[in-house]
Amino acid sequence: MAAATTTFTLTKLLSSTPKPLTPLLSSKPLSSFSSSFAVSRLPLKLHHPLHLPKPFLRFSSTQTKISATISVGDKLPDASLSYLDASNDVQTVSISDLTANKKAILFAVPGAFTPTCSQKHVPGFVEKASEFKSKGVDTIACIAVNDAFVMKAWKENLNITGDDVLLLSDGNGVFTKAMGVELDLTDKPMGLGVRSRRYAMLVEDGVVKVLNLEEGGAFNVSSAEDMLKVL
Repeated sequence: MAAATTTFTLTKLLSSTPKPLTPLLSSKPLSSFSSSFAVSRLPLKLHHPLHLPKPFLRFSSTQTKISATISVGDKLPDASLSYLDASNDVQTVSISDLTANKKAILFAVPGAFTPTCSQKHVPGFVEKASEFKSKGVDTIACIAVNDAFVMKAWKENLNITGDDVLLLSDGNGVFTKAMGVELDLTDKPMGLGVRSRRYAMLVEDGVVKVLNLEEGGAFNVSSAEDMLKVL
């Protein structure tokens, strides 16, 4: 009897149709599977705005617009510049004295005794002074926001003789400010304060004909060679 019961049970198990196994993974396409688990994008809200540091200012940049109060076609503002004569007495000369009924080259430097000004800018005009004169230039003058005593010492240091190139003091920056070409170096460690940007201009009867204004203290367009090209 027990053997019969066992045979019946085994036969029933073998003859019964097995139920399909439920797959562990969904049969949906992979794209459907991944979309069902997609992470929703929530709006990001910052409660504290980010404060990024401003870029450092540089003397030369092709993206910086170079501007000044003075421009081509303007009449120069009048101002008094100073110098020491042979007796070391302080003398003054006005911008109108330098330019009225004359063709003049006026160029400015950020500072006496500074490297580029001493090694390249001023020596270039001294070397080319005769060429400027041959092209009808009456006056060549270098202007700097330095006192007259410094300007004379600088002239002697550069071995400049005669008056072919004048070194003139705009000690209080009056002319420089009227031109709108101040160069603020108060954040620099050299102690230069506010000086003049480097430039060179051709002036005829007090009117600006050419203005080659540098960005800061750069030396790219204001050399003696640059100015000879415009004459």
